[in-house]
Amino acid sequence: MNTAPSTHETPATLAQRQADRRNYTLVTLAYWADTLTDGAIRMLVLFYFAQLGYSPFAVASLFLFYEVFGILTNLFGGYLGARFGLKTTLFAGLGTQLVALSMLAFAPPSLLVVPYVMAAQALSGIAKDLTKMSSKSAVKLVAGSGEGQLYRWVSVLTGSKNAIKGLGFFVGALLLSLFGFQTALLILATLVLTALTGAVSTISGDLGKADKKAKFKQIFSPNQAVNLLAAARIFLFGARDVWFVVGLPVFFITVLGWDFWLAGGFMAAWTIGYGFVQAATPTLIRRRVAEARAPDGRTAMWLAFALATFPAAIALALNSGLAPTVAVVGGLLAFGVVFALNSAVHSYLILAYADDAKVAMNVGFYYMANAMGRLTGTVLSGALYQWGMQQGLYDGLTTCLWASTGFLLLAGLISLRLPTPTRIVTGTWKVSE
Repeated sequence: MNTAPSTHETPATLAQRQADRRNYTLVTLAYWADTLTDGAIRMLVLFYFAQLGYSPFAVASLFLFYEVFGILTNLFGGYLGARFGLKTTLFAGLGTQLVALSMLAFAPPSLLVVPYVMAAQALSGIAKDLTKMSSKSAVKLVAGSGEGQLYRWVSVLTGSKNAIKGLGFFVGALLLSLFGFQTALLILATLVLTALTGAVSTISGDLGKADKKAKFKQIFSPNQAVNLLAAARIFLFGARDVWFVVGLPVFFITVLGWDFWLAGGFMAAWTIGYGFVQAATPTLIRRRVAEARAPDGRTAMWLAFALATFPAAIALALNSGLAPTVAVVGGLLAFGVVFALNSAVHSYLILAYADDAKVAMNVGFYYMANAMGRLTGTVLSGALYQWGMQQGLYDGLTTCLWASTGFLLLAGLISLRLPTPTRIVTGTWKVSE
């Protein structure tokens, strides 16, 4: 359906359309600034503490509070977005990131120890999830009523986030090499301050109406479709992080003998490519959903089952004696493409299922589940890899891969019960009864 402005639109309608597109652009730019910084901080902390002699497992522990507070932020963030408006939570996210960067940039060397860095990472996790929840919720409010427009816009926003985060990995490593740890953080803080100042001065309107009567208990959605999708999301992202967060980089460094810069560079390139695939998802699966014009629960189900074949195939290839570099690198590239399709479809479905009046709460609850999946995957990745390594050289990673396969099968089974979003005359997507 053509979404170009109608020649019969009134000046007021046309002005509102232009304002919505302007806000979408501004929200996306603010989201990009925070996402770039988030990726850069991760690489700065990872490489800096690795250079100090911390083990990969100790370095991974620095990000534990990042994930824990991601769960809490998504739990409370949706409520705050509904109560005070999305613009408030967007600005709060950028401001919190500025505080996290300042904690590390201005700290004396004696303070740069594990508990202090974990606290700064907790704030960074809060900032990232406040900004993400605000940005993705705002898309539903400004996307307009054109058929398929919400699907395209959220795919671009979701895909760009991962591409920008991957770019942040490169930026963090480059700044560390050129300027050192704390000067690099000062540069990133300047970027966030610029984004916050620009957002405050240019974003118009409220990005949704604040509901002073919103109650915290409403964060737990009565919408069955949202709850099912959240459950599937836990296992989907747990399936990625159970081997990607700790097992894979440790395998690259200790088994394949890669340098830190090579391991980090490859993972950054993978993340950027993954983001591009997410942004292109509407085009890539258009033929499979041509009649519905957008994905539904069956799309999510089949994609989860298809994705489960890849970690299983990598594990079997490692056990069969295939060259580990070929098995892991080739398998990871294929896994990234199909995982990106899964993630983009999920990101669309949460907005398709969300109630218009409670979009911030629904999205906040959903991304709380997302953070819970990441936390579960991070913890299990370290524990399963360590246990598996006691069995054999490749068994650390293969143990993680079999856990990933199981998680994806569970995600697919849960998705069996997802309903089909149907388009009504207003152009929004609702859950069919």
